[in-house]
Amino acid sequence: MPRRVKDYRGLTEESRVRLLHAVQRKPGQALKDLAVEADVHINTARDHLRVLEAEGFLVSTPVDTGRRGRPPMGYWPVERSEHSPAAQERAEDAGARGEMLRRIAPDLDGGDALGDDALHQLDVLYEHLDDAGMEPVMDADQLSLEVKPCIYQDLLESERPVVCAVHAKLVRQQLDQVDGPLKLRKLHPFTTAHSCLVVLGSDEQDHDEAPETTATPGIDGDRSDAELAQFALAAQRRVAGDDGGSYCQMSYG
Repeated sequence: MPRRVKDYRGLTEESRVRLLHAVQRKPGQALKDLAVEADVHINTARDHLRVLEAEGFLVSTPVDTGRRGRPPMGYWPVERSEHSPAAQERAEDAGARGEMLRRIAPDLDGGDALGDDALHQLDVLYEHLDDAGMEPVMDADQLSLEVKPCIYQDLLESERPVVCAVHAKLVRQQLDQVDGPLKLRKLHPFTTAHSCLVVLGSDEQDHDEAPETTATPGIDGDRSDAELAQFALAAQRRVAGDDGGSYCQMSYG
């Protein structure tokens, strides 16, 4: 499938991923502090932050320091799509494309079971993964999403805590940017040698009601960076030697 003009480029650079992680860890930091934390030259950091903001990952606003002169800009993750023109445009486009596809292929429409808001959340998340080059394929009956390849795979060895945390937070933020009941519930990294599973649930659904979608163990998506990294490493070692393919399966309940 041809890549779209608006496909993500911000997540293809290791230093951008580190900067995004720094913003996620401590929102509101200024350029200088982010550059130090991410170990990136300040001019490079400025350019990378501009790209991340243009793609709807971040938003910047002036920070009142109480001093005279031009205030520095602070950077925050985009919590709601209306806070970022880029994120809002992507959310609207995702909803429009999802509705069009369900009209063309009515068997893809799970609206009766999920409701319009939940469908829009899935549309936004699907669009995010597709734009990131992960080629998602949704199973409408199982409400599962297969993606390949994992765009973070090359960074796993050197930046595992960053990769695991950024991945979890991006999924959570994409769902939170628009109204709807679906939330990130668990991560199942390395269900095969090169795969992962993300399980969602609704606010109304009791955790015990969530269907078992994999035999491999999962971890809550809001755990610390170190816990996510340690869990992912253990899972990767457990499946070492499997062929698996380069798929990541994401399932929603």
